[in-house]
Amino acid sequence: MLVLDQAAVTDLLDPEALIDALPSAMVSLSQGAVSLPPRIGVQVKDHQGLLAAMPVYLPTMGLLVCKLVSVYPGNGARGLDTHNASIQVFDAVTGLPVALMDGRAITAERTAAGSALATRLLARENSTVMAMLGTGVQAETHLRLVSTVRAIREIRIFGRSSGKARALMKRFAGQDVVVNVVSSVEAAVSGADVVNVCTHASEPILCSEWLSPGAHINSVGLNPAGRELAGTLVASSSVYIEYRDAALGPGLAGSNDLLWPIRDGLMTANDIVGEIGEVISGTVPARQVEEEVTLYKSVGVGVQDAVAAGMVLDAARAAGQGVDLNF
Repeated sequence: MLVLDQAAVTDLLDPEALIDALPSAMVSLSQGAVSLPPRIGVQVKDHQGLLAAMPVYLPTMGLLVCKLVSVYPGNGARGLDTHNASIQVFDAVTGLPVALMDGRAITAERTAAGSALATRLLARENSTVMAMLGTGVQAETHLRLVSTVRAIREIRIFGRSSGKARALMKRFAGQDVVVNVVSSVEAAVSGADVVNVCTHASEPILCSEWLSPGAHINSVGLNPAGRELAGTLVASSSVYIEYRDAALGPGLAGSNDLLWPIRDGLMTANDIVGEIGEVISGTVPARQVEEEVTLYKSVGVGVQDAVAAGMVLDAARAAGQGVDLNF
């Protein structure tokens, strides 16, 4: 079995190539050609943590993969990653394990790649101003990858930690883009064409009245005890998701950003426009008018991890990287 640590995975994974590799897998998911059970997990309430399992079988790519991921928001204050994961790849014919790899980089990159794909499909072509709410790992990967699908010229960053926000600003400031740290969510999103929300917020931080007509939102935060988007914002937007069973599932599977507005009578599940795979295949429409606010709500689906892990494994074999162990 090939073992790949975080450094190897980071070196081998091409995030921009991942954006281009995801569409066919997302179409397969929407067409029912993927075995993807609801995410299961346990809440570690005394430490405000979560441990989840995400198995998937993607026949079109011959990928049989399972990810174990822990989410501990409090780790940020400890100087530790809030998301930690390991991914195991199995031979789809025999079921034998063939690879074990660190899942932190894959989780960060595939989430942002999913948002970049949604932005490519849903955001206005002339989008140039991007807002980032959050300053963690997902903020960094989103700034990098979402910027590859639109000609972004201005970035506004808002976070609870001004120091982290300034550090993020310095990493992305360049000749072709103006990057500023702002003092409020409203200042970040007012006039923005693309808004990325990458937080552990327990209470909504983004409201519809701050957005400009025609904005596109990528929301990837997952908090079992809260949400990052106001219910009225979700209800008034054109909502797109990865997979209905995941986004609207029970327990740890679903998103409170969707389930709670439905619970409160602000919308119904039928108001969701569709899945990203359905947009790609043309079975549901993308943006219809310039003034429409589009929302991509991501909960993270194992099919994206599987595609990324398959790419890493292929690259490792070609480069002769990794440690081969006999179990």
